[in-house]
Amino acid sequence: MMAIIWIGVIILFAAIEIATVGLTSIWFSGGALAALGAYALGLEWQWQFAVFVVVTLILLVFTRPWALRYVKPHLTKTNYEQMIAERVCLTERVDNLKQTGTAVYKGQEWSARAYDGDQTFEAGEIVTVKEIRGVTLYVVADGNMPRLKEGGVQQ
Repeated sequence: MMAIIWIGVIILFAAIEIATVGLTSIWFSGGALAALGAYALGLEWQWQFAVFVVVTLILLVFTRPWALRYVKPHLTKTNYEQMIAERVCLTERVDNLKQTGTAVYKGQEWSARAYDGDQTFEAGEIVTVKEIRGVTLYVVADGNMPRLKEGGVQQ
């Protein structure tokens, strides 16, 4: 009977790992496999459970950090996430009240709005992307670029 229980535990935790792919429950399958080995050696259920707990803890402590570093796929930023804090050139005046503004980033044109709703930016200005909502860049003044005053004079 205990063999069926340990096999069931192995399958259960393996199925959870397959469903989540998070390297969270596979260690329990290893502990259950060791407990199944303890059953095969004729140990009582208390010793089997102790083997399950000890082996699971050993696997968690010693192999999980290695697996997270080398086995789990490395996450890379998407193009979308890489745009945050990047500088873009405005191709159309940004005015939130008039719902106008476009910017170009790596050859692609995006809708642009001022992050601070009261600000406006002129076409040709370089601004920094603060946030992206949907297909709209929300931009702020770039600290390295001088702003244009009314009439085209630099501040």
